[in-house]
Amino acid sequence: MLHPSLLCAALTLVVLPSAPLFAQDNDIAWQSVTELQQQMDAGKLTSKILVQDDMARIHTIDQAGPSLRSVLQLNPDATQIAAKLDTKRTSSHGPLYGIPVLLKDNIDTGDHTLTTAGSLALVSAPAPRDAALVTRLRKAGAVILGKTNLSEWADFRSAHASSGWTGRGGQTRNPYALDRNPCGSSSGSAVAVAAGLVPVAVGTETDGSIICPASMNGIVGIKPTLGLVSRSGIIPISHNQDTAGPMARNVTDAAILLTALAGSDPRDPATADADKHATDYTRFLDPNGLRGKRIGVVRQLAGNEPNADRVLDEAIAAMKAQGAIIVDPVTLPHLAELGDPEMTVMLYDFKHDLNAYLAGRTGLQVKTLADLIAFDKQEAAREMPWFGQDLFEQAQAKGPRTDQAYVDALNKAKQLSGPQGIDAALQANHLDALLSPSWGPAYLTDLVLGDHIVSGNPTIGGASQPAAVAGYPSITVPAGWAHGLPVGIVFFGAQWSEPTLISIAYGFEQHTHAWQPPRFLPTVDADSYAPVPAQSH
Repeated sequence: MLHPSLLCAALTLVVLPSAPLFAQDNDIAWQSVTELQQQMDAGKLTSKILVQDDMARIHTIDQAGPSLRSVLQLNPDATQIAAKLDTKRTSSHGPLYGIPVLLKDNIDTGDHTLTTAGSLALVSAPAPRDAALVTRLRKAGAVILGKTNLSEWADFRSAHASSGWTGRGGQTRNPYALDRNPCGSSSGSAVAVAAGLVPVAVGTETDGSIICPASMNGIVGIKPTLGLVSRSGIIPISHNQDTAGPMARNVTDAAILLTALAGSDPRDPATADADKHATDYTRFLDPNGLRGKRIGVVRQLAGNEPNADRVLDEAIAAMKAQGAIIVDPVTLPHLAELGDPEMTVMLYDFKHDLNAYLAGRTGLQVKTLADLIAFDKQEAAREMPWFGQDLFEQAQAKGPRTDQAYVDALNKAKQLSGPQGIDAALQANHLDALLSPSWGPAYLTDLVLGDHIVSGNPTIGGASQPAAVAGYPSITVPAGWAHGLPVGIVFFGAQWSEPTLISIAYGFEQHTHAWQPPRFLPTVDADSYAPVPAQSH
């Protein structure tokens, strides 16, 4: 991986090879999980070949060529694991059997790959055991291909950070225009899927970290209900908002992956009710999923970016044509009151939750947040060449979670976002789901000034906050284009409403076919960009 001191020079964009790296109808890099399974069942493909093909594509596109820097580390055992799965393959296998999956580098694996949150402070030893979701993936027959780059510490080190940058891996690039940002913090997971490096990947979200990168890289991302997917073995920010979720190029693959991830885990008390709600989410892939659904448009989360607003209005017209009942506008109460209590809760939780996580990591020199702050100061040339650690320091200054400030903030955040927010809007208008733009098109990467985006930024927008704070589900799907850059819309709803949201999103996807492959352009060129005809998977 590129040393951070060389990052500035490396941002000079290269001329791409003349051979096309984007979609071909018969290219397995762009095939869905279902299509790959069909080929393997027919004896035309093996898991070993698929893994080797993905690894070769990572070397060609991610490490060389456009140099996306979305993958931090490949699993050295992946080919051997795939070959072993091939020998045990039967007709009764599940949909993920033999399928390569990449994991965000804050998800523990008890193998030869590291889990570092992108920080050099955690490279001295691997995690002692698999995260619970990794155990579930292995049981489903998935091949853990490796770890993806991210926004360092899931974008909770500094308010001035550039999404997709880590001390360990450098700056991840958006495959649609290489000078644009992939958003974060699940940057690498989104880019790897968007670039055809892997069929599916796992990201995590505290607020926007699945929805934003999925939207800006033109893919599907699901942020599940808090407690549907175990967080044990995931480097935390806040147990009140953290969750892992699937990232895929289509709703079907996202539903397949969510099915494997969901379920109760004794190591995570928040998942006590997960088994009551976890199901085979592919059962809700209804091409007529929009028909009769009442969907409310939250215009408070629009009006920030004209391209996003245009795509939203086009999406609404498409939904109406498929029989959806659109209520426009719908007011989401207390939206402007969420920011301060959310940040207070995250700062308290981060110190407590991270210290608890680090206590369980053997072989590391850092054992606390205070140790990490000291490490970054000592390694400032490598870890802080572009931005500091102001959020670390603010979190370290917080007291125990018995502080009245924390108790009050948590109660306010949960009540105003959930019962008095999303639930109230749904009930008042008899809605199945709420709708808004996910975010605007990708902004230019700026390592000097950091991201030009936060949730609610008046120039870009962002709609993740209400569902993130409430712990309710949301799903973003590709919906349109702005100057060759993908633009998504997001559906969100009540607790445990994943089946409804997946049905709506699938119905939209099947009648719009908005996804297009990236072309790895050096920069946006509206005149020359001509997307190939849409492919439906």
